[in-house]
Amino acid sequence: MTYIRPIPLHDVARPTDAVVLAGGWCRFTHLEILERGRAPVVVPASEASPSLLSPLMAPRADFAGLAMDSPRLMGILNVTPDSFSDGGLFLKPEAAMMQARAMAAQADILDVGGESTRPGAAEVTADEETARTAPVIAAMRAAGIDRAVSIDTRKAAVAQAALNAGAGIVNDVTALQFDPAMAGLVADAGVPVILMHSLATPATMQDNPVYEDVLLDVYDALAARVAMAEAAGIDRRRIAIDPGIGFGKTLAHNLALLARLSLFHSLGLPLLLGASRKRFIGTLTGEDEAARRMPGSIAVALAGVAQGVQMIRVHDVRDTRAALTLWQAATQHEEKGENP
Repeated sequence: MTYIRPIPLHDVARPTDAVVLAGGWCRFTHLEILERGRAPVVVPASEASPSLLSPLMAPRADFAGLAMDSPRLMGILNVTPDSFSDGGLFLKPEAAMMQARAMAAQADILDVGGESTRPGAAEVTADEETARTAPVIAAMRAAGIDRAVSIDTRKAAVAQAALNAGAGIVNDVTALQFDPAMAGLVADAGVPVILMHSLATPATMQDNPVYEDVLLDVYDALAARVAMAEAAGIDRRRIAIDPGIGFGKTLAHNLALLARLSLFHSLGLPLLLGASRKRFIGTLTGEDEAARRMPGSIAVALAGVAQGVQMIRVHDVRDTRAALTLWQAATQHEEKGENP
């Protein structure tokens, strides 16, 4: 099988033959051709057939009412006692609401989770997870917080309760594999879904994860999960994908995925990157405390945006928004002769 990766360009002085990537802010003139067991080859995009270019060029459908022609931020709201970075900080409803209001000022989506999926985490019952998440979502809606809300869960019962409370997106870290009822629920509800790649379960996913080629293996796995979701009745226009940084991946695996994230645009779907405060950032920076990994998290987020990633899932919403605003101003400003 041949895999096609667009090579994004960011300079304002773009070649006249540059092609817009996914209807967004990146353009490309060349493609990297990848095949298993062979060295990558770079070719001009003009030499590719229209059928190969079409998924790369086609504007992405709106996701949960949000246009995908500019980067979107998803704020993480963990109402758990044991999440790796902020466990316990927002477990109480009052604290969760304060954080939701703060993030809503800068985030496009609020992602509410009631079960830690950190490496080594134990499973939480559906009843406990629902008790943590549904009341918070209902309170957010009652308070007039009008941002899109996603429920970060792998359980259909939890997702249903969250949707009933006012959530509008299902974010499943197992890409609908953990709970056999999840695909049917998403299809029947007609809501957008995020399919993330992961190995095994949180309890065991970091126990020596092995891939033949992590980039191509993750791509193939996500392609298969998208096909499964469509077969279950989920409209392709309501699907986004996430390569699952840190979920069953070593440091080397994570870096290989980040270096060539733009490959996943070949699936023709919105792409989400969730790397905020993760362990590999601490490994590279020497920062053991997860809450102090904000600078590294922002660097990874901007690297993803530079490859056309449409959604970035982060803890530090305000700081990431500021960094993104400056990145866009510095890389997308067209000189019109005005004074500085």
